[in-house]
Formats: sequence, C-alpha cells, structure tokens
Amino acid sequence: MALNLEERLAAAQRTIDALMRRVEQQATSGETAFSVLEQNIALEHVIAEKTRELEARRQDLQEALATLRLTQSELLQAQKLESVGRLASGIAHEINTPIQFVNDNVHFLQGAFIDVVDLFEKHRQVRTAAAAGQVSPELVRAVDEAESAADLGYLLENVPKAISRSIEGLERVATIVRSLKEFAHPEKKDRGQADLNRALASTLTIARNEYKFVAEVETDYGELPLVSCYLGQLNQVFLNIIVNAAHAIEEALRGKGQMGLIRVETRHEGDSVRISVSDSGTGMSREIQERLFEPFFTTKEVGKGTGQGLAISRAVVVDKHGGTLTFDSEVGRGTTFHIRIPIGSPAP
Repeated sequence: MALNLEERLAAAQRTIDALMRRVEQQATSGETAFSVLEQNIALEHVIAEKTRELEARRQDLQEALATLRLTQSELLQAQKLESVGRLASGIAHEINTPIQFVNDNVHFLQGAFIDVVDLFEKHRQVRTAAAAGQVSPELVRAVDEAESAADLGYLLENVPKAISRSIEGLERVATIVRSLKEFAHPEKKDRGQADLNRALASTLTIARNEYKFVAEVETDYGELPLVSCYLGQLNQVFLNIIVNAAHAIEEALRGKGQMGLIRVETRHEGDSVRISVSDSGTGMSREIQERLFEPFFTTKEVGKGTGQGLAISRAVVVDKHGGTLTFDSEVGRGTTFHIRIPIGSPAP
C-alpha cells in the first residue's frame, strides 16, 4: 500500500511537470497573457484535485496501518491464549503432582498428631497420679502401649521429612502459579523494564510438561541489565522457540528411549542482550530454512502447529523491538535460535 501511494505521488508530479512545460512553451511561443492565465488556472485546478486525492489516500493508508497494528495485536493475544490453553493440561499435571504428595504428607501428619496427643494425655495422667502418689501398674502399662502405638522413633525420623516435602511441594506449586501469572499477564500498552533471565525461567517452568519427557534443560544465564520491552510478547517468543525445540527433539529421538538437550544461554553484548536456545533435534534442510518465517508454514503434523509461531516471533523481535531473530541449523545435529533485543529499544 505504501508503494501504491508513492506511485500516485510520482504520477501527480509527472502531470504537474507536463503542464508546467506546456505553459512555458505557450508563453515562449507568444501566446497572449490571457491564454497563459487560463493555463495557470487549469494547472491550479489539477494540483488542487491531485492534492485532495493524495490526502484521501494518505488517510486510507493511516487507517489501514492502524487496522494492521490492531490485527497484529489481536493475533498476538490470540496466540497467547492458545498457548495457555495448549499447556493447560500439562500445567494442571505439574500442579497436581506436588499437591498429591502434600496431601499424603498432611494425612500422615494428622495421624501422627493423634497418636502423639494420646501419648501426651497418658503422660499427663501419670504426672497427675505421681503428684498424688497413686501411680498404678495399669496406668504405667497404658503409657507403654501409647508409646508403642505412636512409634516415637519412626515419628521422630519421618515427621520432619514429611514437613520438608510438604514445604517443597507448596513452593513448587507457588512457582508454577507465579510463572503462569507472569506469562499470561495482560499486555501493557507501554514498554517496561524487564529481567529477561527471570522471564525465561518462568517460561521454562510453565512449558516443562512439553519437554520433560524428551529433553533435559541446561541454562547458562549471564548477567543482564533490565531491558525496555513488551515483556508479554517476548514471553510468547520464548515459549514458541522452547516448544519447537522440544518437538524437534521428540521427532529426532522417537522410539529410541533417549533424552535430548535444550540449552538456554543469555549474554549482554554491547547495547543488546542475546538469548540463544539450542536443541539436539532433527535440524532443518535448506528448503525449510528458506521458508521458516513464512506465515502458516509448518512441518509439524496436523493439530500440533499452526505455522504462525515463528512468523509472529519474528514480527515481535524485529518490528516491535528493533532486534534480530536468526538461527543456525544442521540436519541431524539440531538448531540454535538467536534473539537479540536492544537494551533501550526505541518505540516502533
């Protein structure tokens, strides 16, 4: 559309130039001043008409650009919701596992508490009887039975473990919920200062069910400054690339019973930060590499990919943040994506 506007401007200028040459020729050829005036008036009408036409086209272009920005924003939000929906069952499983053993530990602690309370009650009775000088053999036998039922040695060994495991489980749930909240937080209109190491850690947490059965994850976080960015959009980029890495490894190792490797590395390089995500998957042929960022292009089976993830990711990194999204890939050896984001990205 921008090219169309440039063509119209050029055409208008050519028309104006032709009319100007005609007026000059007529003036040189000795035509009357009135004729020249008529030509000038005609020329002014043409210029006015072309100006109105170009102004209308400019407004159309502005409206089209506004619609395009809105469409891109809606597409980003739709993909974020799609991602959360796709990951929902995995996230639910990740939460359910620690909740289950917290539940088991709490039931164990509940039973232990009942036994200990019964033992304390028997000891209280012994203390009361001893104060009165009336400790009976039956009461002593009852205390022994309560101690045997409580199995104090077992409780002293396992109650601290149950409490520790419960705390770990609750911390795991809190981490997952916090990561999901950060990932799915409504997008702000303005840029904000963000810790991209923390954002990557959160994204790895909510995507864990996508890769935990096919790959180990190795992280090497460098010391990064805060980055001016649209964090929600970059979270979506990180998720797209991490999930793609898991799927590539799954395809490469299908039926082999092995685990692959996803490696995440961050570095501060000059006035930018670099995030590199490597996988030990299938790698890509030259033909696939040439089409990788095309909208709706995908090599995944039906139902596993829409072909929009990398196209959207490139738009976010390049168009929205003024960065770069590149990759290195070799068939049979895997792929590495490199995301570079300026620390103080200018507004698009």
